Amino acid sequence: MIVKTLPPSSRPIQEDSRNGINSRGELDVIDVVPENGTPSLVVRSPRLLAAQQLRTTAQPEILYDPVGIAAHYQNRKMQVLRRIFAVLGPALSFAFGLWSDSKRGIVVKNDRRRATQLRVLLTQLGPAYIKIGQALSTRPDLVPPVYLEELTKLQDQLPPFPNELAYQFIKEELGAPPEEVYPELSAQPIAAASLGQVYKGKLKTGEEVAVKVQRPDLREGITIDLYILRNLAAWVQKKVKRVRSDLVGILDELGDRIFEEMDYIHEGENAERFFQLYGHMKDVYVPKIYWEYTNRRVLTMEWINGTKLTQTEEISAQGIDARYLIEVGVQCSLRQLLEHGFFHADPHPGNLLATTDGKLAYLDFGMMSEIKPAQRYGLIEAIVHVVNRDFEGLAKDYVKLDFLSPETDLTPIIPAFARVFADAQGASVAELNIKSITDELSALMYEYPFRVPPYYALIIRSLVTLEGIAIYIDPNFKVLSEAYPYVSKRLLTDPAPQLRASLQDLLFKDGRFRWNRLENLLKNARNSQDYDFNLVLNQGIEFLASERGAFIRDKLVDESVNGLDALGKNVLHNFTYLLRERVGLTAVNETPAATVEQQQTLEHIKRILGILRETRGFDPVQLAPQIAQLLVNSDVQRLGQQIANRFTQKAVARLIRQLLTAY
Repeated sequence: MIVKTLPPSSRPIQEDSRNGINSRGELDVIDVVPENGTPSLVVRSPRLLAAQQLRTTAQPEILYDPVGIAAHYQNRKMQVLRRIFAVLGPALSFAFGLWSDSKRGIVVKNDRRRATQLRVLLTQLGPAYIKIGQALSTRPDLVPPVYLEELTKLQDQLPPFPNELAYQFIKEELGAPPEEVYPELSAQPIAAASLGQVYKGKLKTGEEVAVKVQRPDLREGITIDLYILRNLAAWVQKKVKRVRSDLVGILDELGDRIFEEMDYIHEGENAERFFQLYGHMKDVYVPKIYWEYTNRRVLTMEWINGTKLTQTEEISAQGIDARYLIEVGVQCSLRQLLEHGFFHADPHPGNLLATTDGKLAYLDFGMMSEIKPAQRYGLIEAIVHVVNRDFEGLAKDYVKLDFLSPETDLTPIIPAFARVFADAQGASVAELNIKSITDELSALMYEYPFRVPPYYALIIRSLVTLEGIAIYIDPNFKVLSEAYPYVSKRLLTDPAPQLRASLQDLLFKDGRFRWNRLENLLKNARNSQDYDFNLVLNQGIEFLASERGAFIRDKLVDESVNGLDALGKNVLHNFTYLLRERVGLTAVNETPAATVEQQQTLEHIKRILGILRETRGFDPVQLAPQIAQLLVNSDVQRLGQQIANRFTQKAVARLIRQLLTAY
């Protein structure tokens, strides 16, 4: 029997074995269908069945098609020119105003009038430019406070469109007037964003909901902007030789995301998938989608009572720790980017709320993206190499991540990476912020033959935006520092060959084991929220006993023998000294107890044992039966035999040498 869950975006089914009730208290539909002659148990969520039916009955999904768009505007040159001038005119006027103010001695960065003008300008230019402003609104390290305050209004304080149009869309999409669907609906929009506006309503069953209605003529306005920007990107890519990145690919990636964002059925499916992957995390909340009241241009979802993360005073007044919620957001983002690859590409303050019970609620699942497994592992390896200053390894990571071609000469690039992180000399690289690193790397990419793959832009947007919110709440917040415990945990527990190879590179240099690196990994990993001591122990033994762990096993055996050797050397020396006296061989000079290197190895082992004792989940009472099971494990016995044999050989050789050597 094959068991699977359909579709992949459905919420996880946590069934009661007696009645088939899932975690939301809903009855699941279970079908048995043939699959290649083999019975197949298919478990479907009722909401996702509704979504599938809705997708089937709705109009065909409209996807971003740059070739089709180009053909559409090929014979509409006057319409395109009008749009170009519509953008250039206000933009040049604003730039001239800033230049004029600076010449007259006006402090531009403190000028609220100009800040308001910029917000209004971006609003007038349309959704693409609004999203640029939204990203800037989360960067207090880049944008002056006056401008920051104004740009923040772009999140949910845009001009609304008339209720009459919104009600018309509700009737067209849901097949009934608003008053028949929602017994209660706010007289005016609660918020107006770049792609739509939101009303607060109530269903006939009593649930409070957010009703999102799309802006009119949205697709036409965005399409022409994408067409113009794509042509501009192609021209720059062709004429400016220093630009090696795939600008057209980056813009097409953005186009794909925006077109998906304009389809509210797709957004609902994204929300369901996000819940499936991350809804189980501590203090992460994902609102429910009401599929029977959702269609292409109307989305009905659970209403969330909460406060934007940047409203720190209001959050504190509720007794909620905003910094803790940012830590929750960072941990969730790490799993999005590095574990499952399905990530929220637009985590601006309007989309992250502190709920009244102290959870972090995610909203707006229109702009999502995915990272392939190879890219996820490459990012983990890159973080490890950055934190540990392994710039040769970092250069190789950029090849794996498609930033550099395999035939690129890395010789001049390795010292260039070292220069980028030179400011961190004497401090941990993890103390740097992502924005400073990406800025430095951006400059480096102009000097060397880098090419920026399309997926990278949305990753950086997501990380930099989240970091901007974190810095707003706590100027000393370091995302990399918060991320490294999770990365350390993944290195120690993930069985993927790529990460096992990275762990080997991290722990060994020139054939020598680097105990300090292992100490650092264990210290950081124990701070990860889901670090499982027993999992590390079991997977560590399994890996060491496997063929893939042969290199580390052999080296670790040598190091363990050195540690045991150092521990027993003093005892052995005292014993042989007394024995030589008994047989009349008096020593002239004392033999040194243990070498400095052996003593250091012993100290490292002692500290590591101390770290393990202090790790969450370490319980001697529970550990005893596990150790008993490990002792009868054939792989563990083989490891123990190797250590015992080598230690015995060394001890016997030393005993004979010390007995027969006369001084």
